[in-house]
Amino acid sequence: MDEKKRNEAYNKYVQAKIPKTRPWPSLFNSFWVGGVICCIGQGINDLIMLAFPSMAEQTAWTYTLIVLIFLASFLTGVGLYDRIGKFAGGGSIVPITGFSNSITSPALEFKHEGIIYGLCVKMFTIAGPVIVTGIVASILVGLVYLFI
Repeated sequence: MDEKKRNEAYNKYVQAKIPKTRPWPSLFNSFWVGGVICCIGQGINDLIMLAFPSMAEQTAWTYTLIVLIFLASFLTGVGLYDRIGKFAGGGSIVPITGFSNSITSPALEFKHEGIIYGLCVKMFTIAGPVIVTGIVASILVGLVYLFI
């Protein structure tokens, strides 16, 4: 079999295995699930501000983010966040809960390899580049502000 026929056969095989998606329902689900996650975050923040009226707004948002990260990690641990992700796609990945999921999932998946080589190393497989990019960008912006 020559290379061209082999490539065509492989491409045909790949096309048969790719899951079929329906773009409009997927976009709609992403939009409304992401919106619900954001509304939950706003509700948590409102409850914190209601419970502690003298708290600074910035502090309340910090606690809100901590609660959202915890909830996403917990839901990942019990297997619910993966189902939400399959249903909502990008709508569950974009908020901070998706970042929490991207750290928790590999940590759970590779915990059998031990604390150092499994948990600590694999935890940042997906999120590591995002963290490094954020740190480098903040240093560069800080340097720009320092010299301007």
